[in-house]
Amino acid sequence: MKTIAELYARCEAMQPKMAVRRGLAQIEKDGYRRHVLICAGTGCTSSSSLKIAAALEENLKAQGLENDVKIVKTGCFGLCAVGPIMIVYPEGTFYSQVAVEDVAEIVETHLKNDKIVTRLVYSDEHTPKVEGQSVALSDTTFYKRQHRVALRNCGFIDPECIDEYIAMDGYKALAKVLTSMTPDDVIKVVLDSGLRGRGGGGFPTGMKWSFAKKSVSEKKYVVCNADEGDPGAFMDRSVLEGDPHAVIEAMAIAGFAIGADEGYVYVRAEYPIAVRRLKLAIEQARAEGLLGKNILGTGFNFDMQVRLGAGAFVCGEETALLTSIEGNRGEPKPRPPFPAVKGLFDKPTIINNVETYANIAQIINNGAEWFASMGKDKSKGTKVFALSGRIQHTGLVEIPMGTPLREIVYGVGGGVPNGKAFKAAQMGGPSGGCIPASLIDTNIDYDSLAAIGAMIGSGGLVVMDEDNCMVDIAKFFLEFTVDESCGKCTPCRVGIRKMLDILTRITEGNGEEGDIEKLEELAYMIKTNSLCGLGQTAPNPVLSTIRYFRDEYEAHIREKRCPAGACKKLSNFYILTDKCIGCGLCAKNCPVGAIERLPKEDFPDKKLAPFTIDTSKCIKCGVCLGNCKFKAIIKK
Repeated sequence: MKTIAELYARCEAMQPKMAVRRGLAQIEKDGYRRHVLICAGTGCTSSSSLKIAAALEENLKAQGLENDVKIVKTGCFGLCAVGPIMIVYPEGTFYSQVAVEDVAEIVETHLKNDKIVTRLVYSDEHTPKVEGQSVALSDTTFYKRQHRVALRNCGFIDPECIDEYIAMDGYKALAKVLTSMTPDDVIKVVLDSGLRGRGGGGFPTGMKWSFAKKSVSEKKYVVCNADEGDPGAFMDRSVLEGDPHAVIEAMAIAGFAIGADEGYVYVRAEYPIAVRRLKLAIEQARAEGLLGKNILGTGFNFDMQVRLGAGAFVCGEETALLTSIEGNRGEPKPRPPFPAVKGLFDKPTIINNVETYANIAQIINNGAEWFASMGKDKSKGTKVFALSGRIQHTGLVEIPMGTPLREIVYGVGGGVPNGKAFKAAQMGGPSGGCIPASLIDTNIDYDSLAAIGAMIGSGGLVVMDEDNCMVDIAKFFLEFTVDESCGKCTPCRVGIRKMLDILTRITEGNGEEGDIEKLEELAYMIKTNSLCGLGQTAPNPVLSTIRYFRDEYEAHIREKRCPAGACKKLSNFYILTDKCIGCGLCAKNCPVGAIERLPKEDFPDKKLAPFTIDTSKCIKCGVCLGNCKFKAIIKK
């Protein structure tokens, strides 16, 4: 495409071809009666979704339906717990946990004879299955409470087809910027929208762009931080896998706004699907004249490339990331100067994460007021969370800022499984803090979370129930940050290790009076004196768990007891003799012979005498608990 007019014409020509996916009947320009969308994101591909797509193609040919049904491999739909996912349009039928063996039935019953395969239709606690009745994504409790902005195209378009992105008004925002806006206009729209960085810090995006624009230099850079390192976080990966052109378009817009002609996406090599699709999308955009020299005939030049990271968590920190792009070891640098003044190759640079960029084109197209109308106070728009842990519906969730945590856990997430009680939610990964059950009605926004010692972070949200030990949780996150510390500064390198040593002693039953105070003292010292955000935020999980679960720390130290029964060295397995039927499975599978049958005369009313566990021999492996079918074994 050489001109803006050609882009608009391509968009107009492609939009009718997406009509089937919008629930409309077949139209002549498309030619297909149905579209079958199959998730080809990392989660579903690990469950053989590509084999399902291949089997679908084979079965369609066998039935003579290859010209009647279009197969579309998409990015992540979001509801990862029930993959592989298949959606049949125009009905919108949502099939979950599809297996290769199910494909022939779907083709024969649904695609050929127009009858729903009821057994494969998704259902949840509020969406029961009805014979012959279709269930759409929008009908489910998981989706109906969401508002998708950053994820709007994920699971809906083929991320490897630039025409499908263009059909969703792709690159129209770039065209608008290049033809009717000045750099200052662009920055003002982003500022007025209230968009803040979605990578953890929450710094106003427009302000960051403004600083870079004001910096005088013959060369400037735009960088995308796709080095998503938080345990359990996969928001950025899913956007790159499902809608890579949204990031490319946004980075070009950012380049226009600050006066940059070159961009880098720094993405971890552990994301092979995201990397491949991103590189393909860059090639496609370049071939279509949407990257490179004289974009759309406007005289604007901007190109970009991908840099792979080796998985170092510290490279999520912006100065360490820039150092890594330059080919050096990823270590943070003191600030100021900030990257907007002196960044990549010592030139002015803006760095935003994937989700931040995924909002830009829609803000330009729909206006600042549209975006600012979502969310609350100083937290505008939506936020994507990776919902995981002890929750019914794990997956990607996008909700308006200011939504209460209770709505996310019980509304979108379906609550805690197995009748267990909600205990806490860890937000922000190793840099964040926990929200206890007593504060479950807290609004999820920057200021509300800061007030209770937590943070949004990049968007990891781990739900915990009554069986989680909060001391052990704090220890888990410190183990991660100790491993990931670059070691450049002493407070982080030595201080976090010292905190981990204390936590390890506590969870092993060797805690001492004064340990809690030592942890707090070390935490504040590390937060105050560490060089970068990794060290400055590493103590947060410890501080927040002490703040809200101090009694658990005290029980570990004073009573040598783990209230949740999670700490191995402070817990024992016991057999409830009233529930034990004497089957002996536990004893047969015990690797150390710690389980023995009790005397029969002590239990005259039982057919077989129950068993007991010798805690002095027990190695606490948990094999007995896993083998007992009668819930006669407990851990406490």
